[in-house]
Amino acid sequence: MNGNTILQVCHRFTPRLRSSFGHTVSCRKKCTVIDGKIVFENVLNAVKKDVDAWVEQGNRRPCLTALTAGYDPSSMSYVKIKKKAAKFVGIHCDIVELTSGHNDDDIIRIIQRLNKSESVDGILVQLPLYPHNKELVVCDAVHHSKDVDGTSSSSMGNLCNNKDFFAPCTSLAVHYILDSIRGVDFCGKHAVVIGRSKHVGLPIAMLLHSSERKGDIRGFNMTTSIAHRHTPSKLLSELCESADVLVSAAGVPGLVKSDMVKAGAVVIDVGITKVEDPKTGKCLFKGDVDFAEVKKKAMYLTSVPGGVGPVTVGMLMKNVLKAAKLHATTRDVATPLDDQEQSDKSNYTAFSNKIEN
Repeated sequence: MNGNTILQVCHRFTPRLRSSFGHTVSCRKKCTVIDGKIVFENVLNAVKKDVDAWVEQGNRRPCLTALTAGYDPSSMSYVKIKKKAAKFVGIHCDIVELTSGHNDDDIIRIIQRLNKSESVDGILVQLPLYPHNKELVVCDAVHHSKDVDGTSSSSMGNLCNNKDFFAPCTSLAVHYILDSIRGVDFCGKHAVVIGRSKHVGLPIAMLLHSSERKGDIRGFNMTTSIAHRHTPSKLLSELCESADVLVSAAGVPGLVKSDMVKAGAVVIDVGITKVEDPKTGKCLFKGDVDFAEVKKKAMYLTSVPGGVGPVTVGMLMKNVLKAAKLHATTRDVATPLDDQEQSDKSNYTAFSNKIEN
């Protein structure tokens, strides 16, 4: 097996013979479609209750600031969904709309000021940015204590080392959905993650195989395999057929067929792609999984849209409240102003493009 093809992590809980979750083809129950919207509503209600209690204790309301590129309608729409969710749970949310005139240094200056602001708990860099912006450079400017989307290198390092900070929200959503399934023991089971992106596929695999609890996130101790675009189709099928938990985050509509899925498996569809309906000409959102056919074999399955996406927003709200509580106990999280920034006398205003409520 080519070492460049997949990454498989085994440990002491890996069984010699992988089985499903105690269900045979003949006796397992009908597939349960996990409604992400219901999970999302439950998460928001719980966060709202916690925020209200936090404020009643005399604390200020948590505050999130989101930076987004104004040229991308989908990105702007997604940020507004997050703003609406924040309003519901009682979190203050500001949106800073970036323009094509913002270079990396401009954006980093905004982030540095937000890092130092005692009134801001969480900073979200909504991707994608403009083509000329280096996304990793920009994301790495966010202080790890305010990186509520978990996209910086510091946050990924903390995740690798089982530190209780912030993991990417999509990976948290997948973990939360799996953790919500009652009566299933994931320890030692085989998980296959299709997709290795640094913000989605890789952190999902890390959470699934993690052995330790990070705050309220328990380790699943699963044996994880990561497949990607260079994984041969035959090997991909073999991996998927052996998976007790299959998570697809490739962004390839219809990639996962029914014959690739193990009977009684849990299938989580993270991929979402906008396609045109050949009959109507309208745009539709498609997942990686052949939903209708896989539903006949899976024990649990998420849909697209309405599956992982809404729960991801809920995880962001949880992270913002978590950041607010962290900052209440550790106020000194900012680095000192450097000489260059102190001498910056430009008329640039960080919030000149703020969208008003």
